[in-house]
Amino acid sequence: MKPDMFKQPVSILVGLGFPTEVRSVTEAYSHLCEWPASFRDSAHSVALKACGAALRGEIEAETARGLFAAFAEKHDLLAPEIDTIVASRRRKDPHVR
Repeated sequence: MKPDMFKQPVSILVGLGFPTEVRSVTEAYSHLCEWPASFRDSAHSVALKACGAALRGEIEAETARGLFAAFAEKHDLLAPEIDTIVASRRRKDPHVR
């Protein structure tokens, strides 16, 4: 496994709400660089700096992952878990047993 790979990807929503998996520090850094300047805040700055530090080998990739996930959560970018969606649909649909 490459040193910038996450042990588990961070699933985020992009574009018109399509889920994608961010699997590495490089991918997280890329998403953060594409974030519009007018929406950048302290969570963005911390996550971007952490990704940069991880790419330079100064911190662990998992530390950067945690900060990227916190940024994504703050901005409602985390994609819902598939298991949660399936379970909620089963409860609502009287035809599904």
